[in-house]
Amino acid sequence: MLLVFKYLVPKGYTAITIYPFIVLKHKRQKDDMILINHEKIHLRQQLELLVIGFYLWYFIEFLLRIIKFKNWYRAYLNISFEREAYKNENDLNYLKSRSLWSFF
Repeated sequence: MLLVFKYLVPKGYTAITIYPFIVLKHKRQKDDMILINHEKIHLRQQLELLVIGFYLWYFIEFLLRIIKFKNWYRAYLNISFEREAYKNENDLNYLKSRSLWSFF
C-alpha cells in the first residue's frame, strides 16, 4: 500500500518501507516504478525475516557498516538489503524470479 507522508520519510531519503506500507515523500513519486520496485524488494525482505527480524538485522548491520566506513551514506549503501534493492531496482520483473534470502 502506497502512502504519501513527507514527515515520516527521513531527511535525505525519498521513501521508506514500513511493512506493509511504502511511504513516499512526494505524491509525484507514485509513478516512479523504479523507486516503487526498490521499496517492494524491501517488503519481500521484511516478510522473509518476519518484519521485526528485518529491522533488527538492518539496524545491527548499519551499525557495523558505520564503524567500518565511518560514513553514513556508504554504510547505508553497503547494508545487504540495500545492495540487493539497488542492484535489482531496474528489473521490474525481479520479484517474480527472486529466490529466498537473496540479500545474502
